[in-house]
Amino acid sequence: MKSINAEFIRLIPKADLHVHLDGSLRLSTLIELAQKEGVALPAYTEKGLREKVFKKQYASLPEYLKGFDYTTAVMRSAENIERIAYELAQDALAEGVRYMEVRFAPQLHASDKLTVADSVRAVVAGMRRAQKEHNALPAVKNEKDLPFHFGVIACAMRSFNAFMSPYYKNLIGALSQYSKSEIFGVASLELARLVVKLVREEKLPVVGFDLAGEEAGYPASDHIEAYRYVHKNFMRKTVHSGEAYGPESIFQAITDCYANRIGHGTHLFDADMIKDRKVKDKKAYVEALANYIASERIGVEVCLTSNLQTLPNIKSVARHPVREMIKRGLSVSIATDNRLVSNTTVSKELELLVKNIPLTRKEFKNIIIAGFKGAFFPGTYMDRRVFVRQVINRYDALVKKYLD
Repeated sequence: MKSINAEFIRLIPKADLHVHLDGSLRLSTLIELAQKEGVALPAYTEKGLREKVFKKQYASLPEYLKGFDYTTAVMRSAENIERIAYELAQDALAEGVRYMEVRFAPQLHASDKLTVADSVRAVVAGMRRAQKEHNALPAVKNEKDLPFHFGVIACAMRSFNAFMSPYYKNLIGALSQYSKSEIFGVASLELARLVVKLVREEKLPVVGFDLAGEEAGYPASDHIEAYRYVHKNFMRKTVHSGEAYGPESIFQAITDCYANRIGHGTHLFDADMIKDRKVKDKKAYVEALANYIASERIGVEVCLTSNLQTLPNIKSVARHPVREMIKRGLSVSIATDNRLVSNTTVSKELELLVKNIPLTRKEFKNIIIAGFKGAFFPGTYMDRRVFVRQVINRYDALVKKYLD
């Protein structure tokens, strides 16, 4: 009986539930579009950008985030965004991803020439083009390969400033009499209303609402109204939480934002990070929170490489809390976060996992299937069940052929 290996990982159907569009461009495309749009880059070769911007290891989170200054600068037109989304889907398909939820902050890309709504439409158009091409292949029609499905997740930002996009600049100017937290809340509610409208009137596959950005000092509670709105309109919710802040951030994501999934959740077990003085027994708080997440099947989107690059307290994959998450039966899926910035793929992330965390075959299969079961699938519940069954059948067939 063979162990799980790179070839098997490459062949199995995979899902990517946490991938940022603006962190996942092809380097060649970034260079080409920068030259076309007149965006200055530190280098104009892929090697040069890998050395100066998109590194294997970063000294700090700000250094990690620096690359987004360049990627977002070339994402100010529908044409560019559609191309980037199409290429992302192509790259994912090439490594065996058959379900993807691509997330981005539409307001971050809006400009005088691009509305927030048009930025969403552009992402959908690019993904649909790749989907149509793949699903027309003879292998898919003959059921020798799985079809490709996708959804779009709209990200609100926990905080922003006037320099991040023309949309944010105009909003801050129009609401100058309001506090920063109130302005952040207005922006997220506007986005929530827009994406619900796009789903309702145009049937766009916007399947989820997210909250991204710096956690410390920018609580999810600023965005309660936006989350209430999407919740009442049957949209699924995920929240970046527990990435750079403690268990309280995860608790707030679940209780204030009705989160169906948690983005990262890395500090779930770090009781020492709890700051609320009302919490007397921090260990019991963490135990109750972890048990609740497990029992309610609230998915946790784990991004190993990204965490190692941005969280210096995590020295290796072997010491990553994903091991404890799996042990406690949480619904864990493995994702890329940013394919360009972290120089990774879903296959690479899964290889890191199996090389550093002792897993049984059943545990590994559960992680793969969790990526599909936990999806904010754009079709009906029964459609998703049929697709998950196709995934399981395909997975089991590959086990018999390559591992048994």
